Amino acid sequence: MFTTQWYPFEDLRSTQDERTQNQIDRLFAHALGLHGQWQGAAGAATLAWAPALDIAERKDAYLVTVELPGVKLDDLEITLEDGLLTIQGERHVAHDSSEEQVHRVERSSGAFRRSITLPAHVMADEVEATIEDGVLCILVPKAEEAKPKRIQVNPGGMEAIAGSSRTS
Repeated sequence: MFTTQWYPFEDLRSTQDERTQNQIDRLFAHALGLHGQWQGAAGAATLAWAPALDIAERKDAYLVTVELPGVKLDDLEITLEDGLLTIQGERHVAHDSSEEQVHRVERSSGAFRRSITLPAHVMADEVEATIEDGVLCILVPKAEEAKPKRIQVNPGGMEAIAGSSRTS
């Protein structure tokens, strides 16, 4: 039989290391590219949960892929307004049993909100969203861009332009 020993002081040491790292990250957040929202709880600051996402561009559409494991469909809302795609929802805590003693929690939970500014030339009425295995895929089709119009240059001066505007 294989037994595992739990060392509470080792967990305290790693928690202290994590807190120190979080303070360093917060201090240098802009320089390190950590642009998440910070939220404080009883004096301790932690980085708010923001699901990871990818944005890809195809010839016909933009594809936004978001990792949302554990988020229920009823707790998810996607909106597109004035070129701003917003994905918001909530992931609930998995451990709420009074029979369990939790020693460590590393998976983030709570409310989240991610907003992406899209180019103006998208077809908002044809956006599609699917979710499978905790991965949300949002397909935002591109609109037909205005094609450049070639303008014919005719010989003549202002009289020719003024004359054609009177005949129209």
